[in-house]
Amino acid sequence: MNYRFLFSTLLFCCFANLKAQQPNVVWIVSEDNSKHYMKLFDAHGVHTPNIEKLAQNGIQFNRAFSNAAVCCAARSSIITGVFGPKLATHYHRSEQKVTLPENIKMFPEYLRDAGYYTSNNAKEDYNIHKSNEVWDDSSNKASWRNRKKGQPFFHVYNIGTTHEGSLHFSQKEMETLKTETALESVFVQPNHPQTKTFSYTNAFYRDRIIKMDAEVGEVIRELERDNLLESTIIFYYGDHGGVLPNSKGYLKETGLHVPLVVSVPEKYQNLSPFSSGTATNTFVSFIDFSATVLNLAGITIPETIDGTPFLGTNISKNTLQNNETYGYADRFDEKYDMVRSLRKGNLKYIRNFQPFMVDGLMNNYRYKQLAYKEWKALFDTGKLNDIQSQFFKPKVAEELYDVENDPYETINLANNPAYQKSLKQLRKNLSGWMRSMPDLSLFPENYIIDEAFNDPITFGTAHKKEISNYLKIANLQLIPFEKAKPKLAKYLDSSDDLERYWALITCSSFSTQAAVFSNQIQQIMRSDSLLINRMRAAEFFGITGILDSSNYLTEMLYDSTNEKEALLILNTIALQQDYYQKYQFNIDIKKLDKAVFNNKLIQERLKYLNHELQY
Repeated sequence: MNYRFLFSTLLFCCFANLKAQQPNVVWIVSEDNSKHYMKLFDAHGVHTPNIEKLAQNGIQFNRAFSNAAVCCAARSSIITGVFGPKLATHYHRSEQKVTLPENIKMFPEYLRDAGYYTSNNAKEDYNIHKSNEVWDDSSNKASWRNRKKGQPFFHVYNIGTTHEGSLHFSQKEMETLKTETALESVFVQPNHPQTKTFSYTNAFYRDRIIKMDAEVGEVIRELERDNLLESTIIFYYGDHGGVLPNSKGYLKETGLHVPLVVSVPEKYQNLSPFSSGTATNTFVSFIDFSATVLNLAGITIPETIDGTPFLGTNISKNTLQNNETYGYADRFDEKYDMVRSLRKGNLKYIRNFQPFMVDGLMNNYRYKQLAYKEWKALFDTGKLNDIQSQFFKPKVAEELYDVENDPYETINLANNPAYQKSLKQLRKNLSGWMRSMPDLSLFPENYIIDEAFNDPITFGTAHKKEISNYLKIANLQLIPFEKAKPKLAKYLDSSDDLERYWALITCSSFSTQAAVFSNQIQQIMRSDSLLINRMRAAEFFGITGILDSSNYLTEMLYDSTNEKEALLILNTIALQQDYYQKYQFNIDIKKLDKAVFNNKLIQERLKYLNHELQY
C-alpha cells in the first residue's frame, strides 16, 4: 500500500473539509445613512422590514460607528483596519493616493491567501493605491456565483440609493413630487429650521431608506435562492452617517453613528458571543471590521491592524468591554478643517483644532441640497434661534455632550463644573490616541503628500516627537491666554516652520486676546519662509480685524505653485469673505499657476468666489 499517497489524500480531504467549514461573509452596505432614520434604531425612523427581519435572526448593534464621516476616508479605514490619520488616508477626496507599506494590506488579500473568493459590487473609493490581489472581481457584475465550486467567499454589495446626491432635487421637484412619508408627521431635528423644506427633505430621505431596504432584501433573497443562507454570515451597515445638513462630513452622531445588523447562521453560532435575535450596546467601529472578518475566517489577524474583532473564535462578552470610539474629520472636497472626537459611554468629546473655522463654510457639493441653501439664507436674515445658528458661527476648542440625553449635540457641557473631571479625562485620552498613531494631520496636507504618501508609517514613526510637540502647541488653545502667552511668544519665533504654523493657528483661536503679538505676526505675514505661515498670519488679521490682510492673501494665492497649498489659501479667503471682515476678493485667474488653476477643487472655490456659484 502506498502510505504516502494515502496520507496525502487524507490530508487533502481534511484541508478541504476545513475550508468547507469556513463561513461565507457578505457585506450589504448602504451609503450615507446614520442610524437615526430607521425605526429599528431610532423612534423617529421608518420601518425597514428586510433589515428588521435580519435583526430578528441576528444581532442588532446599537453602538456601531464609522471612524470618519465621509466616504473614502471611512472606506479606507475599513479596507485596511488602520486609522486614517496614521496612514494619511483621511482626506476627502484625495486626488493623490497613498502607497501602503509592504506589511499593510487591504484585508481581502488575506482572505484570498486563505482560499476565499473575494468580490466587490462595486464601489471602492479608497485613498490608496490598490493591489491587484485584493479582489477576484470588483465590478458591477461581481458576484459570489463566479467562484469555484465549494469555495468560501467574501462579497460586498454596495447600495447607492441613499447617497447624498439623491437629495439634490430642485425647488420645482420639491413642489411637484409627493413623498410616501407624510410631511406633517416627519421629525426635524432641533438644530435644523422647522420649515417645509426640511420636512420635505426628511420625508424624501426616509423614502430612500425604504427603497434601500427593499434592495437589501433582494440581496438576501439571492443568497436564499442559491441555498447559501445557512453557510453565510451577513452584515448590513451604513458606510457612514448622513446625509441631511451637518451630518455627512461632520463628527456629530448623525455623521458617525451607523446602523449595523449581523446575521449568524445556526451552524456558526459558536463564532458569536451574542444570541440570535438580541441587541447589544457593545461599541464597535469600522476599524474593527477587517479584524472581525479575518477572525470569522480563522485567519491570524496581522499586528498592523488597529482594530479588534467582535465576532469569531475566542470572543466572548467578557472580552468585549469596549465602550469608546474615535472619529476624525479633515478636508472634505474643497473645505478644510481639523476635528477629532472621542465618544466614551454616553459622553461625546469633540476637539476643534481650528475653532475659528465655521462648519457652514461653502462646500459646493453640500450646497446643491435645498435644505443647506435655505438654512444659510435663514441665518443671513436672522431667522434662526441660537441652536440653529451654531452651524454658521465660529466654534469653540472643546465640545462635550451627553448624547443619550442630547442626541443632536445642542448643549455643550465643556464649561459645566459637574463635567470637568470627565472632560479632562477625555481630553487626555484623545491626545494620547493622536500621539500613539501618530496623527499626521499635525502636518499640513501639502507637506504630507510630498513627504509621506510613499510610506506614511515610516514617516510618522520618524516624526513622532515633532508631531507630539505640534500637538502640545495646539493644545495651548485649552488653557487661559495669559498662561499660554509666554509659550506662544517662543513658538512664534521658532526656527521650526511648523512650530510657527501651530502657534499662528493657536493665536487665531484666541482671536483679539492675541493682539499683543500683532507686530510679530505681521512680520511673519510679510516675510516668513513658508507660504502657508504667511497665510496663517494673514488669517489671524482677517479674524481679528486688526488690519486688512485681503491683498496679502490674494498675492499669496498667486505665489503658490502647490495645489493643496493654494486650496488651503482659498479656504481662508472664503472664510474671510463670508464670515469675518466680509472682504471682497477679486481674483485674477490669469495670475494663477497653471497646475493650481487646473485643479478641480480649486475651480470649485474660484467659481464661488467669482460669483459663478451661490449659496
